[in-house]
Amino acid sequence: MKPKYLIGIAIIVVFVIFGALSFRTTLTPYVSFGEAQRTGAAVQVIGDVVFPEVEYDTETHQLQFPIVDEKGERMAVVYGGTKPANFEQAEEVVVIGRYENGAFTADQLLVKCPSKYQGSPTGDSVEVEHPDDIPKDSP
Repeated sequence: MKPKYLIGIAIIVVFVIFGALSFRTTLTPYVSFGEAQRTGAAVQVIGDVVFPEVEYDTETHQLQFPIVDEKGERMAVVYGGTKPANFEQAEEVVVIGRYENGAFTADQLLVKCPSKYQGSPTGDSVEVEHPDDIPKDSP
């Protein structure tokens, strides 16, 4: 093989390895509360917000609240950013960060809100008027 090809292949291999290692370090796995407390590494946890205990300091932009997972375990969360506008409507939140000093310090806060496209809670169908300019028999 020509030396040009060998050098080209070596460069490609180096970039593929570098890309794979970089990608691996950016992955943040979902873990349980207990595992988040044990590892101390950057992870994602999901839970329901305990709204009566939410505290937001407008001067320091620090949001503190507990979350509860599906097992009923609680964990305190501290988020040092602006409170999301739709935080009060959240069904659950995903917090990305690490557990330190007795609380989960979140670098990112993802709010999962109910879909505006879900059906009505009673299951009633909604009548929609057919537009006049579109024939009803069209496929």
